[in-house]
Amino acid sequence: MAVDEGTARKDVNLDEVARLVDALERDLAKVKEGQGDVATLRAEVEALRGVLESEAPHESGLHERLGNVRTALENLGDELAVDTIGVGQYIVSIGRMLGLG
Repeated sequence: MAVDEGTARKDVNLDEVARLVDALERDLAKVKEGQGDVATLRAEVEALRGVLESEAPHESGLHERLGNVRTALENLGDELAVDTIGVGQYIVSIGRMLGLG
């Protein structure tokens, strides 16, 4: 099912995204620095936080940044799943925010 990016961006709940970023930051603080490519995921979460803190988050790449975080989580899923992060829950949440499921 195709998602109209304009509609998806408009429908993203910024409070829900902020809660997701907070939770990801807490969980990432528990992950060992050298594990997988955690630095990439941390950078994507930080970039998403920056978008949320901008004046017009919907027009500043929120949809793209959520997608990037989701991809980074999928790429690290197996490695992080054995650590403290519930990767699947984050992926499902982001997919829902993006209107993918």
